[in-house]
Amino acid sequence: MTWFSLQVAATSEQREALGAWLVARTGQAVEERDDGTLMAFAATAEDADRLEHELRGAWDTSLTRVQMPEVNWIERWRDGIPSRRFGRLTVTPSWLADPAPVGPQVVIDPETAFGTGEHGSTRAALALLERHVKRGDRVLDLGSGSGILSIAAIKLGARLAVGIEVDDDANEVAELNATRNGVADRVEFLFGDAAQLAPMVGPAEVLCSNILRLVNVALLPEVRASLVAGGIAIFSGMEATEAPEFRAALTYQGFTEIDEVIDAGWWGVAARP
Repeated sequence: MTWFSLQVAATSEQREALGAWLVARTGQAVEERDDGTLMAFAATAEDADRLEHELRGAWDTSLTRVQMPEVNWIERWRDGIPSRRFGRLTVTPSWLADPAPVGPQVVIDPETAFGTGEHGSTRAALALLERHVKRGDRVLDLGSGSGILSIAAIKLGARLAVGIEVDDDANEVAELNATRNGVADRVEFLFGDAAQLAPMVGPAEVLCSNILRLVNVALLPEVRASLVAGGIAIFSGMEATEAPEFRAALTYQGFTEIDEVIDAGWWGVAARP
């Protein structure tokens, strides 16, 4: 779509009133540049003609009209979502996926369910999972969302992953993602309360819980009950400022911290009972 900008030179005395006038005429925000120039936008040549005519009639100022380049907003939106590396693992949107990847690759697009690798808490969990999951492990994923951690676990060598989620719509997205990644036969997504289901589904060698801190604290007894002896729990979904409080809860419940990751202010921690 082609847009037009009208770049209006305004004195400091004119600027506030002229900006309000432009907003009223266009119904859109007006950009004010560092040099004081106001930029208004029009969607069509006809709109730009009308706005220019009204401007010249109402204000004593100079202006420049510029045709903006056409932008494919679908492609521009996609530009902001890169592939990401977590050690051996690559997480990528479908339009950047390597058809013959050298290492494990998870293909996942933005959906309504949480978890694409674009949030610091998910990235912290992925980094810890890549470091600690071993071939043949059984993995539990509490608050599984899009299924990204369950799928990544299988790609990294786990033999089975079970996601537990209270949002049934998210499970539909997760199942589609598992199929897309060719792991649907080794991943299962359950709907329900993790506190009830995790001990029944376990024990597992690795458990991931990418939820809020208070929920993670409340689940600590169930997490212990869901791990094999020597198993590892990976907790995320917490800001770095919450680390001292959660560490205190880990110690109280008999966990020992073995690893941590901070990503964009979000904190993930791996611990053993």
